[in-house]
Amino acid sequence: MISDDKKEEIRATADIVEVVGDYVKLKKSGSGFMGLCPFHNEKTPSFHVTPRLGIYKCFGCGESGDVFNFVMQMEGISFPESLRTLAERYGIDIPDDDDRDEEQTQKKEGIYYALKFAGLFYHTQLHESEEADKARIYLDKRGYGKKIQRSFGLGYAPTNNLLLKAAQKEGIKEEYLAEADLIKPSNRGDGFYDTFRDRLIFPIFNPSGKVIAFAGRILNENKKSAKYINSAQTPVYNKSEVVFGVNFAKNEIRKEEEVILVEGYTDVITMNMYGIKNVVASSGTSLTNGQIRILQRYGNRIIMIYDADSAGQAAMQRGMNIALEEGMEVQLMELPDGEDPDSFVKQFGKESFLDYKQKHAEDFVSFSIQKAEKEGKMENAAGRSAAIKKILESIALIPNELDRQFYVQDLHQKTQVYRKGSDRELFNQLDIILAEKKRQDRFRSARENRMENRASANPQQTGRPEDTRSLSSPSQKAVKRPNYELEIIRLMLEYGPSMRQFIGHNIGEDHFTDADIRLFYTDIIQRHIDEKEISIDHYMNREKPFPSLLSDVIMERYSVSIELAKKTGGVFKKDRNPVLTAKSAMKPLRLSYCESKRKDIANNIKNAEDDKRQKLYEAITKLQKEISRIQKTPSDELFDDPDFIKKNDSMGKGTFEYTMKTRDN
Repeated sequence: MISDDKKEEIRATADIVEVVGDYVKLKKSGSGFMGLCPFHNEKTPSFHVTPRLGIYKCFGCGESGDVFNFVMQMEGISFPESLRTLAERYGIDIPDDDDRDEEQTQKKEGIYYALKFAGLFYHTQLHESEEADKARIYLDKRGYGKKIQRSFGLGYAPTNNLLLKAAQKEGIKEEYLAEADLIKPSNRGDGFYDTFRDRLIFPIFNPSGKVIAFAGRILNENKKSAKYINSAQTPVYNKSEVVFGVNFAKNEIRKEEEVILVEGYTDVITMNMYGIKNVVASSGTSLTNGQIRILQRYGNRIIMIYDADSAGQAAMQRGMNIALEEGMEVQLMELPDGEDPDSFVKQFGKESFLDYKQKHAEDFVSFSIQKAEKEGKMENAAGRSAAIKKILESIALIPNELDRQFYVQDLHQKTQVYRKGSDRELFNQLDIILAEKKRQDRFRSARENRMENRASANPQQTGRPEDTRSLSSPSQKAVKRPNYELEIIRLMLEYGPSMRQFIGHNIGEDHFTDADIRLFYTDIIQRHIDEKEISIDHYMNREKPFPSLLSDVIMERYSVSIELAKKTGGVFKKDRNPVLTAKSAMKPLRLSYCESKRKDIANNIKNAEDDKRQKLYEAITKLQKEISRIQKTPSDELFDDPDFIKKNDSMGKGTFEYTMKTRDN
């Protein structure tokens, strides 16, 4: 067990603004900070962090707590795990009673220590070793003095396995060195050798500033070897989720509200040296979704600067699409011929770079059109069609439907010189692309499900053609119905006329997405109006689809919290307060209804005349406000209490269930 004193030490040391800031873009607001809540979707910030009290609170969804709660929520871990995560981050030593956890913790601590030792060793070698003279000459030519070398922890990896020897002398286990990919086993089976030898070393840090890996640059250009080598994947280094320089850039990204993405480590270092600090580079890989999500913690606009060669342009296209897919605002920029960020900033300075960026950084639609024009692709019909379709394919990746609408209209305006007509053709083509994308996603999902099913099937059945057909046949699959729609039917059946009146007053048949459940709801309401029998027995004896639907409803009625049952030996009682249960089910139903209406209007915009579009945009705006209100308002406050509850309010909420049943009986 972790002592209370140790818990308080971690709480006092952990900076809640820094911890939350790794996930939420925070802005100073009075004595605290504000940002968009990470626990629910919102466009207006309602998430507050109060460093003086060490707490956070969202006034939209109601989530609140201290630094431990936040880490638990964001990482999906237990309280002890959150303690250990924060203790590790802030260098606080805590005991571990669980042998397996202790072994894993000790292993990670050993790897971190080995990496820290290696970083100091490489840095010392750079300044003290005669062998590192070529590295010092290289850095001097690039203009990197001792201050910038120290800031970025630059180093030199000598030959002759000196790191391994120094680590052994220090008492560091070979196991930790190997796990950190600092040494590799010899092919001859006679020990280990250093991974990095005769290379300039760039340490790679995690967002909190711990060394987690290294990149090594060759110094002898005539040597037949890769220009850069990077650490392999390790227990503390996942290269697809690491961005070089983010530990230096994160606060500046928040301040500038944008991140500049470049290709090389030296681009990042040089721009930092000249005062442009919101700069990062992908860490030895093509840009990944995980890296974009890391950057999104700090800002939502990304400016990409890649080399003008074919490889650089291909990387830019891939990176642009990944950033769009993750919902970032994307701008792209090309520097003058022969320049990269490092050379441009050194030659012209910070202010010239910022001025150039302001004038030449283009949104992805404008940039793609200009690029196609430069390449002569807009000079003939086939080229224009291909270029415009490629831009539409990028737009189709954007998750927000309204954003897609605006980008299509922007594309229409900027390509009118090349094409006649309205933007309807563009919207139609976008629909085709989106439909194909959905088809591919469904195919991919179905294939993955089939593979999972085969893997879990009886080995004697796996691979038989009839088994494969049954797994993929739509007729064999159970229909997955929205649980909150089933919940509405269950409540209407179980809690009598008062509940039916309450629900019917707040939602209508058009709120339901499942056609069969909509039919069930309509039938109940009509029988309620006609004062006819409404019971489980009645619907069990009705025509299709009522009996099968009723089985789904009954499953909802008798659902059990398995985990709770295991702990208590009992069954989870669902309706301690049936009115609150109804409100909780009606909230997602109403939200889904509003989102569907918004989507319908957005689709109508495509074919609407210009004079009607403004009204449609106004309607979308109103719906978006209503959607935000529903998302932010607790379900208990979203709907007024029914009259029968108000009359018995003095009895207290604990009597709601009893009051309803006695009234209806």
